[in-house]
Amino acid sequence: MRTWARPLLIVLVIAVWLSVGGAGGQTFGKLSDVQENDAAAFLPSSAESTEAAAAHAKFAPTDSIPAILAVEGTPADLPTVQAFVDAVLKAPLEGDPEGRTVGDVTLKGPQGEGPTAVASQDGKAIVATFSVDATVFAEAVGDSSVGQLYVDALRHGWAEAGTGLTGYVTGPAGLTADLVEAFGGIDGILLLVALGVVLVILLIVYRSPVLPFLVLATSMLALTGAIIAVYALASSDVITLNGQSQGIMFILVVGATTDYSLLLVARYREELLRTESPYQALAHAWRRSLEPIAASAGTVIAGLLVLLLSDLKSNAALGPAGAIGIAASFLAALTLLPALLLIGGRHARGVFWPAMPRYRGEGADEAHETVEEVEARAGLWGRVSRQVASRPRVVWAAAAIGLVVLAAFVPTFKVGGLGDRDIFTKSTESVTGFQFLEKHVDAGATSPIRVIAAESEADAVLSAVQGVDGVAQAYVLTPSVAAGAPVGAVPGEQPVVVDGRVEIDAITQVAASSAEAQTIVTDVRAAVHAIDPQALVGGAAAESLDTRLTTDRDLKVILPTILAVILVVLVLLLRALAAPVLIIVANVLSFAATIGLSAIVFNHVLDYPGTDPSVPLLGFVFLVALGVDYSIFLMSRAREESLRHGAREGIRRALAVTGGVITSAGIVLAATFAALGVIPLIFLAQIAFIVAAGVLIDTFVVRSLLVPGLIGDLGRRAWWASRRISD
Repeated sequence: MRTWARPLLIVLVIAVWLSVGGAGGQTFGKLSDVQENDAAAFLPSSAESTEAAAAHAKFAPTDSIPAILAVEGTPADLPTVQAFVDAVLKAPLEGDPEGRTVGDVTLKGPQGEGPTAVASQDGKAIVATFSVDATVFAEAVGDSSVGQLYVDALRHGWAEAGTGLTGYVTGPAGLTADLVEAFGGIDGILLLVALGVVLVILLIVYRSPVLPFLVLATSMLALTGAIIAVYALASSDVITLNGQSQGIMFILVVGATTDYSLLLVARYREELLRTESPYQALAHAWRRSLEPIAASAGTVIAGLLVLLLSDLKSNAALGPAGAIGIAASFLAALTLLPALLLIGGRHARGVFWPAMPRYRGEGADEAHETVEEVEARAGLWGRVSRQVASRPRVVWAAAAIGLVVLAAFVPTFKVGGLGDRDIFTKSTESVTGFQFLEKHVDAGATSPIRVIAAESEADAVLSAVQGVDGVAQAYVLTPSVAAGAPVGAVPGEQPVVVDGRVEIDAITQVAASSAEAQTIVTDVRAAVHAIDPQALVGGAAAESLDTRLTTDRDLKVILPTILAVILVVLVLLLRALAAPVLIIVANVLSFAATIGLSAIVFNHVLDYPGTDPSVPLLGFVFLVALGVDYSIFLMSRAREESLRHGAREGIRRALAVTGGVITSAGIVLAATFAALGVIPLIFLAQIAFIVAAGVLIDTFVVRSLLVPGLIGDLGRRAWWASRRISD
């Protein structure tokens, strides 16, 4: 390239990325507008609860979201609570441009009456139910929604009422509001924590006040590019984005971009020692880094796109969203970062200040150094390399035994799923309210199990449902009940019949958002299907159960597919068969060890009630796809060295020279995923721990001990069927 064209190309590349950043910055805050956090929206159309919801819509065309005011009080407090209920209907929805009040959006009873306060049978609780049309509830109002404003008005009104009674705004509306508030940190605090952690690590790694900010700038501009593409897909309904997918995508982009940048910068620093021109040094580093970075990105992208096979739309959406993020990371690390590194022209070494690499002459090539010299210069990782090479079989066997011991705890990993109310890592008003309701009333009254059965089998099905343990009450839907009247208000009333079917509603003793309710749904389905095989059992608890069942199916399909895809990528990269198989086996063992360690921590340290159904699947995708990256970085260098020095010396050299950069990359990725723990949701906390712990195991055990030990022990046999590598 002509000398005058280099600065022009650098400026052009930076300008293009800055324009992407400008456009992406405007889109950044809009991702929450295209999120869909309703679990029912993610289920396949073939799920029984989805079919039941479609049938229920014909019985009750207006779907409602109830907000329950649960008050600790006695019947003597009924007038006080009812006075508040009547007064709060006049409270404005703060921030609503239409100036609506709570009463304006609250559904009325069959006689036009408002919510009524009712005392529990044990006389220790008072309950008032406010219902909002589901469509109105979801209506966007700026950065919020009508539902969020509605719940806020109820909670603020109760706090200001001064009744002297303890009350909770709970129910599906309260739970949704608390969930939205938890996701409110996705756009801000999560990203700030992740970037802050990465900055600290980079400052320690580079000991430079300049280079870390160039890497962070690359990560942020890669993220803005990904946001533009994901927003376009979500707003066009091509993918169904939720808050969890958005948070994971943010972390993926920051972590992957930083990892790729670390690898490129490390190779660039090596080249600066033996190449005087920064332009030529970076060109050499770029060419040598392209293959491993491309293989790494391709592996993760392929693994994520396999999620498109998921029947759960939330997982299927995470696939392309994450893949777009990784593609943006790849492009930014190989275009923007090189431009930033060369922004100083002939003085580009200054980005490493004060530890700038000095040109040592064309002879400063590791190929002309003995392996002992390479290890001596590598410091700590040189010593590790020598120890592994001295007793490779002992090293890999000890590492494998340690992983197997942890993997032995896999059977204790709780895979039964979580109820919606169990998803938070901290106390929330909605959950506290649900717990209070379960002590004094049938908590499932607001979200019943809905059974759609043939009219001819109505009596038998009703009797079967009433006999299920955990069902407090069951009744056939009649016109007056559908309009909001109490059950039995109109004696002798005939049921609502649609297409020859009736609806039977079952109220559970526990809240529909609890894990126990899913067990009751299973029992109801078994009892009902024995009488009417065509019957449909739905409702909120059924949707949670079907989410878990769908995820179980996804595990059986997606896990082997991901392994097959990654194996193909490794075979193409390493031009061998044995080494890729060894790497796959090592990473599967690492995943099992991580799940075993997670079981110990979740059960005995954090005391989590269970595990979100998606955690094992996503944990596998991220750990196998991301964890294999470090083996790719190591083994691509090992192949390069083995072609010149033989298999055993090649792995020694590769471990010594890549140890520092791969360890830094692993720590960065683990730290960025750990940042997910700042969002108070058990799902993200579990993903954060599993991926962070798994990446560290991959970094310090699999890549440092197990794989090098195996390659050192097997020698050229590990590279079968590559004929160009000797022992």
